[in-house]
Amino acid sequence: MCGCLLWLTSQSPAGALDAMQAQGTARVFGTDPLARDFWLRQVLAGVFIAVAMTGLDQEMMQKNISVTTLRDAQKNVIVMSLVLLAVVALFLYLGGLLAMFAPTVGLQAGGDRLFPAVVLGHLPGWVQILFIIALVSALFPSADGALTALTSSTCIDLLGLTRRADLDEAARTRMRKRVHLGFALLFLLLVLGFRAVDDPSMVVLILRLAGYTYGPLLALFAFGLLSARRPREGWVPVVALAAPALCAVIDAQQSRWFGGYQIGLELLLANAAITSAGLWLASPGRAQRRARWPRGR
Repeated sequence: MCGCLLWLTSQSPAGALDAMQAQGTARVFGTDPLARDFWLRQVLAGVFIAVAMTGLDQEMMQKNISVTTLRDAQKNVIVMSLVLLAVVALFLYLGGLLAMFAPTVGLQAGGDRLFPAVVLGHLPGWVQILFIIALVSALFPSADGALTALTSSTCIDLLGLTRRADLDEAARTRMRKRVHLGFALLFLLLVLGFRAVDDPSMVVLILRLAGYTYGPLLALFAFGLLSARRPREGWVPVVALAAPALCAVIDAQQSRWFGGYQIGLELLLANAAITSAGLWLASPGRAQRRARWPRGR
């Protein structure tokens, strides 16, 4: 432990950054337009990922909705963004220090395995216990909130639990418990699936998956906000499932179809664009739309 702490504290910020630059671990902006880490595409995709993963997430936005005035809510969003920027920068810096420390003690771990390897291999037992407790305390509130939100949305919006007069309170309670248990089992399967995938960088994998899952959500929100057309309800699930499937085909065949161009996080935008086009095609024609939405309303 002492050796690890002494090594980490002996590095000055400027000297550590210079060493990271020499190793190539401090590069922030990719300059190759064809690479998936090109900075302009990442910034553009990051804006829409933030909108889709935060702005359209009821659990994430509840703290802003609960603020008294719109101006204070806007301040809350800006301050939270600045705080998160500082936290992310600090974690990137600490990750660079760990990447430089690992070779000095013969550690071969990298990616998401590096931090646990340092904690479990070079810190005492009481620190390891605190590490596990911190992980559990950080993950359980997020999982609990997600389970609650999914259960409520499914019961109220999909199953119409509050509108069904044929169910008494005991039947509603049983249905809520069954839905909650079903989502808990689904979460367990997802955990086992991520464990089987064993990707060295789960953050990158989650952002890639967000391009498939949040693309239709972003398109549905934008289409309903910007267009007066109303797609046929039966076609909406078909479009929302077909667009990610088409994006998966594009992603798998990108080397054949696009040559050296590598699709990155902008897959979310392509998914949303395909979904929007499908919703447009699934909407009634102009004459029907005018009949449904008369002029002047």
